[in-house]
Amino acid sequence: MDWQAQAKYFLEHETQFHLGMLPTEQPHPKTKGLAELLQQDVAAGLRMLLAIDQDVAATASRVFASEQFAQLVQVMSETLSAGGRICFSGCGATGRLSILLEACWRHYWQNGDRANQVRSIMTGGDYALVRSVENFEDYASFGRQQVKEAGLGEGDVLVAISEGGETSSVIGTIWEAHERGARTFFVFNNPAEILAEHIERSREVIESPAVVILDICSGPMGVTGSTRMQATTAELLIVGAALELALAEVDPDAADGRTPQDFAENFRELLADLAEPAAVAAMAEWVGFERDLYENKGLVTYFADSCLLDIFTDTTERAPTFMLPPFRKSDDAVSPPSWAFVKSPLLSTADAWQRVLGREPRCLAWDRDLYVELGAPAHVHENPPRLDATEIQKFPIGREDDPSRYGATANAAVLAVLAAAVAGGEDASGLLTAFAAASGPFAARAAVVIGEEAPQVGSVEPVYHIPCRIPATPLRLWERLAVKLPFNTVSTATMGCMGRVESNWMVHVETTNKKLIDRGSRLISELAGVDYETACYALHETNEELRKTAHAGQKRVSPVMLTIQKLRR
Repeated sequence: MDWQAQAKYFLEHETQFHLGMLPTEQPHPKTKGLAELLQQDVAAGLRMLLAIDQDVAATASRVFASEQFAQLVQVMSETLSAGGRICFSGCGATGRLSILLEACWRHYWQNGDRANQVRSIMTGGDYALVRSVENFEDYASFGRQQVKEAGLGEGDVLVAISEGGETSSVIGTIWEAHERGARTFFVFNNPAEILAEHIERSREVIESPAVVILDICSGPMGVTGSTRMQATTAELLIVGAALELALAEVDPDAADGRTPQDFAENFRELLADLAEPAAVAAMAEWVGFERDLYENKGLVTYFADSCLLDIFTDTTERAPTFMLPPFRKSDDAVSPPSWAFVKSPLLSTADAWQRVLGREPRCLAWDRDLYVELGAPAHVHENPPRLDATEIQKFPIGREDDPSRYGATANAAVLAVLAAAVAGGEDASGLLTAFAAASGPFAARAAVVIGEEAPQVGSVEPVYHIPCRIPATPLRLWERLAVKLPFNTVSTATMGCMGRVESNWMVHVETTNKKLIDRGSRLISELAGVDYETACYALHETNEELRKTAHAGQKRVSPVMLTIQKLRR
């Protein structure tokens, strides 16, 4: 089809992907003018962003008191006690969350049968942890296939997580797991009644007696549609708390008497700490540091150990959210390097992947015939994407020297650590020594330290210390949240300062799946002052123009931003 036919088809036949009625796709009234405020006063903009996380606190208190949450904990603990498996499934940010939950479990148990009782399914496999895999979320058959490969069945439980509550691939995992005899839960961030009214694939799941639903809606995102923020934070808090509580039921060493409402109170305390003047001031200085580097065409390379996966997730998600260059493979000398990257100063790339995941990478090696069987579009089965374990190892996240990270005129190595990790002992000394060696070739060095204390980090300057209380729990849930919130806030604020957010809309947006085509059309309609149909046609025309002029190594241009500019002219 030509671009006009494609636009017409999307408008007339893809209405189940027109999602403007969902709260997660709407602008938050309290962050209107966010980008402009950030450009005038970074600290004030940060406070505006941080305030929206209070929506999550209210949602968590409600959900923790619900019958459905109690049932989730009970079924998890029964499954673990009986030797079954818990599998988390998700796509994009929720896929990375699923991997994180599995890694938390594995790092607690280290080895043995218990370590294998929690598993994750990410749409596109572990490769999608590194780079978004185009179109995969649009196909329920892809999620079904990944459940088959996981071998889920009777005695197991699947917890499917979707910010929108409508992701086709995630819904596919639910149906396949159910048909194979596993118990199923569906966690999402939009009101169940709105989903059931407007989206058929969601209604079928919501109304199924075989599926327990957890509606954890906390309202619109701080930046419109950026569900990596409040939506995924709510999911991490609520599903992570359920896993912590289930662990306490099966392992006496993990039992600490915590109740669900203790988790809600701890979250409110964390938000209060991050809103304190000292924390806001540190984040504001950190934003300025990164903004200045990027504006001078520079690169940031984070070095981390225990929070490697948390930072990996944030840096990965910056690319699709703000149309930045994605992570580049070691054998790619053409594509531009990512603005931000993360490496381990202690481990080789192979060992760093083991550290990140708590296991070997679990990737897809699907061939043309399987893609045809799964109903993939022609461009996929004619040229199957390379998503196997060999490909993921090409992303050099280990201590190996990578001149591309310090070849730019402006560049910085940033040590990112929890305060407790550098408070003393041989491990701390080893990390600091390794960072000193790895950061040697870089033009600038800095450190981000998150936690209550402000320990010394050698001779590194500047140090951005974000003071906050981090309760100790067996799966270290609070460490994950304490890293996620500042990194998400700072990376979003930096992009706002640089004009990649307009008011509270992501204007630099890619359109690699149906949800993003809809989101882009709505954004164009809002900011260019045209109706949805005009916006949709204009976006498809821009996509066709970019397709015809694209070449390897070319700087990526947001078709949404380009369309807005054309219509405004």
